[in-house]
Amino acid sequence: METWWWDALPVSVRERVDEFVLSDRRLQAIQAVMEAVRGQWEGVQAPRPGLHECDRVVMARYQALADRIVRRPEPPRDAESLAARIGELPGRLVAVEAIWDGDTSGWFVVLVAVLDGPPSEVDLAMIRHGSDLRVFNGQVPPWPEAVEAQTTGTALAARFGVPFHFASPDAPDDEAPRWRPTP
Repeated sequence: METWWWDALPVSVRERVDEFVLSDRRLQAIQAVMEAVRGQWEGVQAPRPGLHECDRVVMARYQALADRIVRRPEPPRDAESLAARIGELPGRLVAVEAIWDGDTSGWFVVLVAVLDGPPSEVDLAMIRHGSDLRVFNGQVPPWPEAVEAQTTGTALAARFGVPFHFASPDAPDDEAPRWRPTP
C-alpha cells in the first residue's frame, strides 16, 4: 500500500489520528484524515487520496498500534438486557425485526424494536462478527450475526408476544422487504 501521503501530513494530524485509533474511534480517525487531505491538497489538480485510501491508511494505523488500542466494550445484546431496554421505550412494541446493513468494514445485522403510538423504530443492537475479509477467507456462510439475530430476535418476540421478522436470514440483503414500511 502506498502511504507516502500519510507521511506528508503534519505531525499534529498524524498524532490526532493515532489518538482516535488508540481509543477505537475509527470513523473519527477517517474523518480527521479526510479533512487533512482536503486541506493539504486544496487547489491541487493532481489526484488526491479519497475515502478508500483514507480508510486503508487508518486500518494500517490500527494494525501498527494493535497492541495499544483500548477497545470500547460492546453494549450488551443478550435477550435479557434487550428486553429491559424494550421495557423502557415509549410506545407499544408491535414487532421485533432484524435488518441487514453495512459499512466500509462489512455487513452487520441491526435488531430493531418496531413501535406504535406513534409508529417508530428503535435500534436495539448491532451485531457484527468480523469484517467481510472472512468472505474471502471462506469463513461464511453461514453468517453468525444472522444466527445470533435470529436467536435473540425470536426470544424477544416470544417474550413480548409480538412477531419477529427477518426477511433475509441466509444472506446479507439491505433491500429485503421490511415488516412495515419505515416511518
